[in-house]
Amino acid sequence: MNLKRLAISCAFFTFSVYAGLVLSIFYFFSGHLFMETILSERTLFSIRLSLIAATLATTLSVFLAIPSAYALSRFDFRGKDIIDTILEFPMIVSPAALGALLLIFFNTPLGEALQNNTLQFVFTFAGIIVAQFVTTLGVATRLLKAALDEIPPRYEEVARTLGASPLSAFFTVTLPLAKRGILAAVILTWAKALGEFGATIMVAGSMAMKTETLPVAIFMRLASADISGTVVLILILISVGFFVLYAARFLTKGSRRA
Repeated sequence: MNLKRLAISCAFFTFSVYAGLVLSIFYFFSGHLFMETILSERTLFSIRLSLIAATLATTLSVFLAIPSAYALSRFDFRGKDIIDTILEFPMIVSPAALGALLLIFFNTPLGEALQNNTLQFVFTFAGIIVAQFVTTLGVATRLLKAALDEIPPRYEEVARTLGASPLSAFFTVTLPLAKRGILAAVILTWAKALGEFGATIMVAGSMAMKTETLPVAIFMRLASADISGTVVLILILISVGFFVLYAARFLTKGSRRA
């Protein structure tokens, strides 16, 4: 077997692993139960809560990640390597561990003062936002840095020679050129926030009709041995995930062609 056939075979095997897992859930699929579950008040609340929380957490992450990614992409400064390495922290530490770290922080004097004087985060909607923000910030910064790295700095330098300020060059040259990559990064960050489970359940808990996001709802259905209901929720999450991944791939391909 030559290298080409071996590589293609491995690719198809990888595909078959995930395709087999997805197809297996249709063994328990019921059309009647699907409509009954998806239209239930509890499921609609979980979907709505997940969409709102993921959008807010992504907005916060991207708001901080764009300037952070720009700094790492364009400038050399003391501590850059350390900061760049720390971005991998959410990728090597499990979300449950990140959630535990958040709980520990909120039990310190600083964390207690923060909750007493601002918002209550533990077992609340705000806790969902914080948990998703912590798990997506590093990923968002890494993805956005990759998008900005594709834009040659000389374009900004030309804009500055024509009289543009560094800030003006960033907004009028760099961001428009990197818009497809940035949008793809935002979409992938949002998808990660939508599917976040470990940190969310550690910080916000799993209270029905209060902090039960879609991944938490899947866990609760499975814990109560409701396999058919679990299948419905998984299908919803998978459908959203495939749509998001397709959109991100389309934007990334468009960026590369440009």
